[in-house]
Amino acid sequence: MKMYQIDAFTDQLFKGNPAGVCPLEQWLPDEVMQHIAAENNLAETAFFIPKGTDFELRWFTPTTEVELCGHATLASAHVLFREMGYERDTIHFHTRFSGTLTVTRDRDLYIMDFPADELEETDIPASLIPALGAIPEDLYKGKTDYLLIFETQEEIERINPDFNAIRQLDARGVIVSAPGKETDFVSRFFAPRVGVDEDPVTGSAHTSLTPYWAKRLNQNTDLMARQLSSRQGDLWCSIKEDRVIIKGKAVTYLAGEIRWM
Repeated sequence: MKMYQIDAFTDQLFKGNPAGVCPLEQWLPDEVMQHIAAENNLAETAFFIPKGTDFELRWFTPTTEVELCGHATLASAHVLFREMGYERDTIHFHTRFSGTLTVTRDRDLYIMDFPADELEETDIPASLIPALGAIPEDLYKGKTDYLLIFETQEEIERINPDFNAIRQLDARGVIVSAPGKETDFVSRFFAPRVGVDEDPVTGSAHTSLTPYWAKRLNQNTDLMARQLSSRQGDLWCSIKEDRVIIKGKAVTYLAGEIRWM
């Protein structure tokens, strides 16, 4: 069975967010896909099967299946376009939890169309500030994550989270964000509850970040974002009605073979 490892949201090897991608002809048993994701030990491993000229797509962390993953969607499109010779300009991915996602190629950019998250202001859980060691300006809760807004990029860089405390929260993860010095905004993302202490670059988190910053900056298009993990990665984000458009690049790190039978 073929497998690829793709560095997403970057055009440089060893940067961005690495994702495993496994093209399949038909679905494997869930427990086998979960074992493969655990063996890969990447933030996500994506699996897809053909559906006519479209594809069905699922994502697994080392510990669980997730509802949405941006970087592994981008990585899957990269594999289809660059490694498997998919000839159309747009790929439609049908997902179990997030509807149909599209990825269009524009030269060296991949353009993803995702549903925008709906954010609500909420009270700060008592354990959250000690878990981050920092006090945010504002706090929101989206469909799956908390979003904490800070004043400066330096605050985001200094956060040293207590992952055990974050793991107890009633959310997939915690996004922290602030205005950027070289970009419109910066962020980090912590998701120990689903087996990813700090994700290098998180496309799905930008379905929450983009609506917030578009409104705050009064700018619906061409927002430049940077995720400040040790690997870092860049994204270009826009709002289009109730959708978030995320653009990014990708590069192939490896192409290999899994021998599980």
